[in-house]
Amino acid sequence: MNDLQPVRRALLSVSDKTGLIDLAQALSDRGVELLSTGGTAAAMRDAGLTVRDVSDVTGFPEMMDGRVKTLHPAVHGGLLALRDDASHKAAMETHGIGAIDLLVVNLYPFEDTVAKGADYDTCVENIDIGGPAMLRAAAKNHAYVSVVTDVADYTALIHELEQNDGHTSLPFRQRLAQIAYARTGAYDAAVSTWMAGAIGEPNPRRRVIAGQLAQPLRYGENPHQAAAFYRDGTARPGVSTAIQHQGKELSYNNINDTDAAFELVSEFRPEDGPACAIIKHANPCGVARGATLEEAYRRAFDCDRTSAFGGIVALNQPLDRATAEAIVDIFTEVVIAPGADEDAIAVFSAKKNLRLLTTAGLADTSQSRAAWKQVSGGFLVQDADTGQLGSDALKVVTKAQPSEDQMADMRFAWTVAKHVKSNAIVYVRDGATVGVGAGQMSRVDSALIAAKKAERMAEALGLPEPLTKGSVVASDAFFPFADGLLEAAAAGASCVIQPGGSMRDNEVIAAADEAGLAMVFTGMRHFRH
Repeated sequence: MNDLQPVRRALLSVSDKTGLIDLAQALSDRGVELLSTGGTAAAMRDAGLTVRDVSDVTGFPEMMDGRVKTLHPAVHGGLLALRDDASHKAAMETHGIGAIDLLVVNLYPFEDTVAKGADYDTCVENIDIGGPAMLRAAAKNHAYVSVVTDVADYTALIHELEQNDGHTSLPFRQRLAQIAYARTGAYDAAVSTWMAGAIGEPNPRRRVIAGQLAQPLRYGENPHQAAAFYRDGTARPGVSTAIQHQGKELSYNNINDTDAAFELVSEFRPEDGPACAIIKHANPCGVARGATLEEAYRRAFDCDRTSAFGGIVALNQPLDRATAEAIVDIFTEVVIAPGADEDAIAVFSAKKNLRLLTTAGLADTSQSRAAWKQVSGGFLVQDADTGQLGSDALKVVTKAQPSEDQMADMRFAWTVAKHVKSNAIVYVRDGATVGVGAGQMSRVDSALIAAKKAERMAEALGLPEPLTKGSVVASDAFFPFADGLLEAAAAGASCVIQPGGSMRDNEVIAAADEAGLAMVFTGMRHFRH
C-alpha cells in the first residue's frame, strides 16, 4: 500500500450545496473526473462544469423518487476495490468498474427535519440510505479512498491535493475516515432516538449519545483532566447555543456552572418580572426577584456575597446598563441573559476577562428531555426534572395557615430548591433567597449551614437580625425526623414547604404545630445528585 494515493475520479452527491462549486472547480482544474447525481450534478453543470451522471456509470436511471441511484456494484465496487489486489483488479476489468478515489457526500437533513417538527412520514423520507452506505464503504477503504462528509473539510482537501501534487496522504485519509464514521454513527443515533420517541418506546434496547465538537477545552474540572465541549444539535436556548460577545474562552467549569445558572433563571418567566440567579460550583448562592433587573441582582447578591465572588450571573431579561454597572463592582466569571443592550455591552467592554453570553430566549423548563449520567461501565438515563407545582398542588397540613405572600415565597423557595444539590434547604423572604444549604449528607446540616450563612450576611450588611427571621424554608425531600424542621424554626422560619411522605410525617407535623409553623406538602420531591 502506497502512502500517497492519486485522486483521478470523484463522486460528489450532497444535500448541503455550501462550497460545492468551489470544490468541484478545484477538482476539475486538476483534471479529476466528476461523477454526480440529481441536484448536485445540475448545480455543477449550471456553474459550467463537466459532470458525468452516476446513472451513466451504473446503466440504471435514478428511480423510486431518488431512493435508488447509488446502490450498485459500479459505485460500491469503485469505492471498495483494493487497488493492489489482483483479484479485485480482475473483477473491476471484467465488470467495467472504474475506481472512485474521492467521495464527497453529506446526508439528507434528517436532524433539521425533526427539529422543524415535521410529521412522521416526512421524517422517514429524510432518512438517507445510499449516502451512509457510500460513506462507510469509502471510509473502510481509506487505504486508497478519500472520503469527505463535512463542508468544513473542503479547504483542507484542496490544500492536501495542492501539497501532494493531486494525491492524498494516509494520515489525511485516516482522519477523514474517522470523521465519516462519526457522522454516520451520529446520524443513525439521531434516527433511532427520534423513532423511539415517535413510537413511544421509553427504554429502547440500545441508546447512543452523539454530539458535534463545539470547542476543545484547556482542561476539565482540574488541570490534569483533558476535556472538550460537544453540542447535541438541539436548539434549546442556553450555553450551547448562546453568542459570546466578549471575554476569554469558556472553561469546563464555566460551561457547567453557566448551564446550571441559566436553567434555574429560566424557571422565572420574563413577563412575571425581573429575576436573577447567581451560581457557584453548580449551586445557587443567591436567587431573587426585583422591581428592576438591577434590584433582582442586588438582592440575589446579598444572599451570600462571599460565594458570589467569581460566580456566574444569569438573568431572565435582557441586560441593561444599570445592572451591568452593578455586576462589574465585583469579579464575575460569566453573565448570561436573553439579550443585552449596547450600553450594557459598553460597560462590560472594560472588563476583558468577563464573559458575556446572550441567548435567543429562555429555556423551556417544562420541555421533556433526557438527562444522562455516566457510571462505571455504563450510564443512567432519566427524564429531566421538569416537575412543577400546579395551582392546587399544595396541601396545608398544620393548624397554622400560610398567608398569600408566604405561599408565594414558598413556591419561589421550592423552585430554587429544585436546582440545589441534595440535601437542599432554602430560606426565602420577600422573593429572595436569604440562606442556602446544599449538598450535605444530613438535612439537619444543610439547615444549619444555610442559617449560619444568613447570620454572617446579616453582620456584613449591618442588619439587626438574620433575614431568616420570618422567612419560609423549602426542603427538596421530606424531613425524616423533626430535627431538621426544628433547626429551621430556630433560624426563624415561619413556614415550611416539603414533599411529605415520611413514615414520621405525623411527628414532623406535630413538631411544626408546637413551634407555631405553617407547613405544606407538595407530594413531589426534587432530589438533585
